[in-house]
Amino acid sequence: MLIVAVLGPTSRPAAMDTHDRGTRAHMSITEIIDVAVPVCEAYTQWTKFESFPRFMEGVERVEQVDATHLDWTVKVGLTSRRFRAAITTREPDRCLAWRSETGPHHAGTITFEPLGDTHTRVTAEIDIDPDTFTEWVTDRAGVLNHRVKDDMKRFKDVVERPVQGSPWSPR
Repeated sequence: MLIVAVLGPTSRPAAMDTHDRGTRAHMSITEIIDVAVPVCEAYTQWTKFESFPRFMEGVERVEQVDATHLDWTVKVGLTSRRFRAAITTREPDRCLAWRSETGPHHAGTITFEPLGDTHTRVTAEIDIDPDTFTEWVTDRAGVLNHRVKDDMKRFKDVVERPVQGSPWSPR
């Protein structure tokens, strides 16, 4: 099951509260998907940040700098952009939150809710303040909503796909 919702500007993940939004345009996206793996498997796969390009469109590279910082390279239109994100909350098998420190202003929270022993509900809540006109137009055209929706579907495919030679493991 996949549910798409665009939230109003008052529904913001806690990670975004540290940003000064000023008068910029703002968008919040929430995506929910259920995956057929235990919560520990879903969380572990999500925290393999270097694997994000496997399921996130436009993400060229993610490098974990230290325990709380990630350097991202993403494709925006015809150009690549770099930014640093800080992990603001890390609760194993429950929640991961971040906010950007450089580059486009954004933040979010990924929550993991066990649905019995073998399934997990993964919820992505993302707040974005577009920096450029191109990003604003992309935002207004609904491209970001579709991208997040498709990224979550690809995450489901990655986490549920068994590795050859393993009786069950999704990696």
